[in-house]
Formats: sequence, structure tokens, C-alpha cells
Amino acid sequence: MLSASHDDIELGRTLRAVRERAKLSQRALAKNANVSSSTISLIESGRLNPSVGSLKRILEGIPIGLSEFFAFTPEAEKQVFYAAEELTEIGKERLSLKQVGNSIGRAMMILKETYRPGADTGRVMYRHEGEEGGIVISGRVEITVGDQRKILGPGDAYYFDSREPHRFRQVGPQDCVIVSASTPPTF
Repeated sequence: MLSASHDDIELGRTLRAVRERAKLSQRALAKNANVSSSTISLIESGRLNPSVGSLKRILEGIPIGLSEFFAFTPEAEKQVFYAAEELTEIGKERLSLKQVGNSIGRAMMILKETYRPGADTGRVMYRHEGEEGGIVISGRVEITVGDQRKILGPGDAYYFDSREPHRFRQVGPQDCVIVSASTPPTF
């Protein structure tokens, strides 16, 4: 039966993950299960929904039982590259914070920060566990860390213990762009 339902796609992803975990190619699994390679391909792409009997026979070629197969949770694919439009906006108003990926399960957060004229992280200084650092790409920013304050321009950088109270304030006529990283993720 040809279909492209969510369940068919999930079943296909799970079959692919189980097959890859067993270090089998589609062709090797097809041979072990005595089915065609195109059948495995169609199931994995979500375009074919096998009967329970057919799925059981295919899984015997791995080998894995039906209950173990349906209990298996494939790991989410780890995205490595991100187009500019895929960065997640977590800032607001005059402060744009574009995050690379998400911070769930990660040890580090990377941001492209854009401070528009007058942007400020606020009079109340931040404080959180971890460390952060960054490089100013364009514009100028005043950074306060504890009792230290400095205006940084293009090419200048910073790195500090985030438990120190800190604040960022855009200065100058043009946007300030910073690429920063913090660990652990704080948003």
C-alpha cells in the first residue's frame, strides 16, 4: 500500500536507524530477509507500509523482534550546518540574538548578536553559571564585567566568568554585531 502518513514515515525512520545500528546496507538486509532492495528503500522512505508479517520477516534479517523494534527510539539526526534563515531568534526589540541550533543536550551555545542603536541588556546586570566569550564583528559595544568597563570595536574580543555581573550596551551610530559562545547554554 503506497502512503506517506506520519506513521509510515516514522516506521521507515525507525527501520533505517535499526538497520544502520546493525551495520547493514539496504541490499544486505534485503538479502537476509529475502525481499527486494526496493522494498526496503520504499519502507524507509515512508512510501510503503508493510504488513505485520512482512515487517516481522524483514526484522528477522537484522535480527530484532517486533516488540524491540517498536520500543526502539532512533536518535534525532544531528544537524551540523545551518543556513542564516535557520538560526533561531531568541532576542527582542533592538537586541537580536540568533542562536545556532538549539541548546537542548548541548554543552555550548553560539549566538550571532545584533545590538541596534540604543540596545542594552538592561540596567540590572546578568549573572549565571559558566563562561562566555565573543568577537565584535562590526560596530561598537560597551561591556561591563564586575567593576571593569571597556568599549570594544571590530576585531576586539572578550572572555569572562559569567558568574561576574555583566552588561552589554551598544554605543555609536551603527548596529553592533558580535559572535559569541557560552557554556553551559543559558537560554
